[in-house]
Amino acid sequence: MKIALLGYGKMGKTIEQIALSRGHEIVLRAETVVTPDQLSGVDMSIEFSIPEAAFLNITAALEAGVPVISGTTGWLKNYEKAVALCVQKNGAFIYASNFSLGVNIFFQINEYLAKMMGSHAQYDISMEEIHHIHKLDKPSGTAISLAEGIIRQTAKQQWSLDKSDTENLLIESKRIGEVPGTHTVRYHSNEDDLVLTHEAHNRNGFALGAVIAAEWLSGKQGVFSMKDVLGLQNL
Repeated sequence: MKIALLGYGKMGKTIEQIALSRGHEIVLRAETVVTPDQLSGVDMSIEFSIPEAAFLNITAALEAGVPVISGTTGWLKNYEKAVALCVQKNGAFIYASNFSLGVNIFFQINEYLAKMMGSHAQYDISMEEIHHIHKLDKPSGTAISLAEGIIRQTAKQQWSLDKSDTENLLIESKRIGEVPGTHTVRYHSNEDDLVLTHEAHNRNGFALGAVIAAEWLSGKQGVFSMKDVLGLQNL
């Protein structure tokens, strides 16, 4: 595939290396917002930019008739607009808060565990996420996805960053050094703790998942998720 990288930071460069190793061609490396004209001749766009640019880049790709994979977080107030435009243009679009194959399996385990634990009120549920100091959004999109899975299956109504808020699901967000991403869900009682953790060792897993998603999306129309890519919809 001829791939446009919309966003060429650390993730974009890692995606480039993996895409090239899998036989793809990088035809555009964009560090600023693109226009539809710039995407002429492109087979696939992979968007890892910044929250302020994400929706504009996704719009440009869909307007150009180019399938788009987006892993930028912090822009989701415009997600439904992107979905509507994709439908209008008969395009192809995948957004994921995290493209790591391990994390997406972790999402499934997290929600299944929450379903089992939901009736055991003696356990207090909390989350911790740790990322590098350059990450712009807090909490991470991955943490929010985990929280949404817990909320769907338990009595928790929403998540909160406020440690004094005992009613809702606490997410403690930490920014430390160059940590690629660690997410922990904890069920705590007076008797024991049940802890679920995913720890990324580098960015390669995120980048590989994005390229695999792009390969899967090629030739399709519609709005999809990593559940579709990994065949997890019916689990």
